[in-house]
Amino acid sequence: MAPAGGPKDEPPTTRVATYTDAEGLPTEDAAAAVRGDLRDYNAHGHLQRRTWFFLQEREMHRLPIGEHAFLVWVLVFLMLVWLGIGLVLILT
Repeated sequence: MAPAGGPKDEPPTTRVATYTDAEGLPTEDAAAAVRGDLRDYNAHGHLQRRTWFFLQEREMHRLPIGEHAFLVWVLVFLMLVWLGIGLVLILT
């Protein structure tokens, strides 16, 4: 069976992860991380691959209201459409 790192002839790799939370402090919790990097080393200790990641929360500036209020209004609109279709089907 081939190791997770690749074909049979490649040695297995070791993954080292570094995570940073929203305050910029190092953390071990991957769920709390907003940025960090993943480094894969081969059996000889040489860096094979490095992957950076970051998460950024962005506001929708085009909306004059908050996102949650917008989604509630979309839900209300869809319910009204559904009720309208129901009324048309009952009256015809």
